[in-house]
Amino acid sequence: MFDTFLQEMTQELTQTFSVVPAPVAFVRLLAASVLAALIGAEREMRGKPAGLRTHILVAVAACLFIVLGREIAALDFGAEAQRNDPLRMIEAVTAGVAFLAAGLIFTAGDRVRNVTTGASLWLAGAIGLGCGAGQMPLAAMATGLVLTVLFVLRHVERWLPSHE
Repeated sequence: MFDTFLQEMTQELTQTFSVVPAPVAFVRLLAASVLAALIGAEREMRGKPAGLRTHILVAVAACLFIVLGREIAALDFGAEAQRNDPLRMIEAVTAGVAFLAAGLIFTAGDRVRNVTTGASLWLAGAIGLGCGAGQMPLAAMATGLVLTVLFVLRHVERWLPSHE
């Protein structure tokens, strides 16, 4: 009895992946987590409201949307034709993350705050989408570029004349 239950559960957990094998899905989710954590850590060190955990959650969610979209597209829904549009998945993630990012941006007196954090959060969504699509090298390149922008340009901005 317990052996049958264990076999069924093992089968449920391993054979439900028809397009993206379970180990590959895990690596993609992990890559999205690690790459977003790098950006989130930089935001965390600056004391910004969307830091490490927020960036990771956004990237993992975006990655999951892509992997799920591929898996759902492979399901048999009977005689009805089913179409999976990857651009719609990207659009949905982009809109959702933009909503979160917009919530971080506020005005304090005559200054707008947290625009960079909002943008980095939006970018974490794109990194998650890239990982979900199996484009970890592209997502890693984007992460490297973003970290360079966040770390290096912060110092360059100190030398630029102020807009105030």
